Amino acid sequence: MGKLFESIYDTETGASAIKGRRYGVIEVADGKLVAIHLRPWPKLISTTEAQWLGGWQHGRRRKDQCLMYYNQPVGQSNFLALKYVVTSFGTKYRTVRKALLILDQVACLKQTDAIVAEITNRRISDRALERMGWVKHFPNSGKRHFIRRFYGQYPVAAAASEVRHTIRHG
Repeated sequence: MGKLFESIYDTETGASAIKGRRYGVIEVADGKLVAIHLRPWPKLISTTEAQWLGGWQHGRRRKDQCLMYYNQPVGQSNFLALKYVVTSFGTKYRTVRKALLILDQVACLKQTDAIVAEITNRRISDRALERMGWVKHFPNSGKRHFIRRFYGQYPVAAAASEVRHTIRHG
């Protein structure tokens, strides 16, 4: 078995590690990929924890940084779940957008059909999500479930070179 924790700084050279691991954190700062940190277990978080801890962290940090935790559920290998996103007061749109592009690239490397997420932050509008390619999923559930479908059509081919050219080596 490989390393329990591993950081990938280049998605091309780290492609096989990304493909083989189910859980990771995409770290982007100042609009550039810092690393994809591969983890041995999934990110588990409750809605209460996300709202309380997330709000507390967001207001106290000033860095332009975004951390995106994703899981590839066991038994559901054709999906990625975007579990948790950490930003701060200083996080810029370009940094979040870069993290989303890298998440798309992870989905492409893993050949997943879709990414699913439950959006609990009301400041993220449905309209903004739809502009970024997310659509409502389970609209009658009472929660804000969104999905970004691929089914073999990955939009990252054009963005892959942009992602590679903005990698920040640690």
